[in-house]
Amino acid sequence: MPNIEKRLRNGDSELDGEVVLRADEISKTYESVLPFVGRTVEVLEGAGVEIEAGEIVGIVGENGAGKSTLMQILVGALGADEGAVAVDGAVGWCPQEPLLYDRLTVRETFRLFGTAYGMDDGEIAEARDHYADLLGFEQFLDYRVDHLSGGNRQKINLSVALMHDPDVLLLDEPYTGFDWETYLAFWNLTEELTEQGTAIAIISHFVSERERFDRIVELADGALTDVTDREPDASSGRGSGVAASEDGSTPGVNAGD
Repeated sequence: MPNIEKRLRNGDSELDGEVVLRADEISKTYESVLPFVGRTVEVLEGAGVEIEAGEIVGIVGENGAGKSTLMQILVGALGADEGAVAVDGAVGWCPQEPLLYDRLTVRETFRLFGTAYGMDDGEIAEARDHYADLLGFEQFLDYRVDHLSGGNRQKINLSVALMHDPDVLLLDEPYTGFDWETYLAFWNLTEELTEQGTAIAIISHFVSERERFDRIVELADGALTDVTDREPDASSGRGSGVAASEDGSTPGVNAGD
């Protein structure tokens, strides 16, 4: 891992159980796109969640339940109508759609994000080379982003969320388009991060990943409920709000990129 000094990343067992992200009574309403004047849709209604240092939490729910809206509010990219979010430490965010500039090269992308994080040139280069090696995009460092495959764009999207070594990591389906080896490397990385104290929340749809989470919370009817101990119905993809493919493999992960 890049040697970037952090307040929480010190391997101190006393951090276990420390809440580093707390959301209380989050509500969000959108104007409906349906042709009814004045109609609104309540996406979040009193949603609340706490995430502890060194914990990995899966956020599940049906399509359109508001998971991405919730994550945007947690990271501060979207304002809530009501409620409050408190975060202790630096945040990394990997949105579902990559926040990348097509005309920049991968190398320039790391420089842009690293500078925004307040990193110096040495720290930027160290983080860039580390994740390029880990996720396998070293040969694309001088490619423009718009010349990359979808899977490689997602690798860059994840890497720039990680490069400043955040205390809290919020990931919205971060491995879409990954090949199998990169998918496994991603989960090895999350295990390493949580062992070092990082709190991680991941939006997921895959029943095959249940065992990878310390806790699972389901977003339904605008509220979050802990469903860690609920048995999923893999045949319908319901029950836990996650889905499985017919052959038991992980949907959305490519055999090759």
